Amino acid sequence: MQREIPMRVLGKTHERVSAIGLGGWHLALPKVDEGLAMRIIHGAIDRGITFFDNSWDYNNGDSERRVGRALAESGKRQGLFLMTKIDGRSKTAAARQLDESLKRLRVDCIDLVQHHEVIRYDDPHRIFDEEEGANQALIDARQAGKLRYIGFTGHKDPHIHLHTLDVAREHGFTFDTVQMPINVMDAHYRSFGRAVLPRLVQEGIGVLGMKPIANGIILKSGTVSARECLRYALQQPTSVVITGIDSMEILDQACDVAAEFTPMSDAELAELLGRTAPAAARGAFEPFKTSSIFDSTAEHAEWLGEEPKHVQALMSD
Repeated sequence: MQREIPMRVLGKTHERVSAIGLGGWHLALPKVDEGLAMRIIHGAIDRGITFFDNSWDYNNGDSERRVGRALAESGKRQGLFLMTKIDGRSKTAAARQLDESLKRLRVDCIDLVQHHEVIRYDDPHRIFDEEEGANQALIDARQAGKLRYIGFTGHKDPHIHLHTLDVAREHGFTFDTVQMPINVMDAHYRSFGRAVLPRLVQEGIGVLGMKPIANGIILKSGTVSARECLRYALQQPTSVVITGIDSMEILDQACDVAAEFTPMSDAELAELLGRTAPAAARGAFEPFKTSSIFDSTAEHAEWLGEEPKHVQALMSD
């Protein structure tokens, strides 16, 4: 008999979600055909995963379309927690992207929508621009019943996360969730876990851990196994650990680790961190922090929308 995946509370929302979440990016990669994607999504639901990650920009929208199809086929939308992300920094771009996501996902309301790739210090200022910022688009959408909760994501630098939380507070806004890298390498270099996680816990903001294995890159260090990576991420005070899954075997692995999870002892944790420290010291196995390879908005700045008019005015003449 399979053990059940434990449920955790999503911050102050008091929603309960599965400790492991299904990452959306992998679901439409070239090596994952639509048939396999459907098996993964249906299998995740059957195994007890309730949290589904996605983004407006994943694989030209195919990741959202596949999840939308699977949910329609399963008839199990109720009880599942659906999240997606938008890249737009302007009110107009954010509203347009959100409406496209709703159509692709085939739902009238998305449980959680997050500002994606907050990786530049100017991002929160654009998002919270009082007249033309993207956050107002999400607030309006929440009032219209198109979404329930609002968060943000980023993978570059923990100080940008802290800056974003500060800018939000200056505008009288508190995020429901924050998504960030949580993994054994992060513990040693430019650490979200050390710098941001305590504040999120203190403020009751739901913690969405991502990149626990970093698409297999962390395994190339030769210092840690996939199961250890997942167990370490689950050890942290996360609401959900989002992991990419591109095969039924990896789905089973993630579900098994979550269902069998027990916290590491202090000695086990110290040994694991000691073993991974040399490889992690300079961020070599976290290229999302140290390069632009994972920065999709760097290649597609048009997704962000126009700069606020008052900034454009300053630049004229």
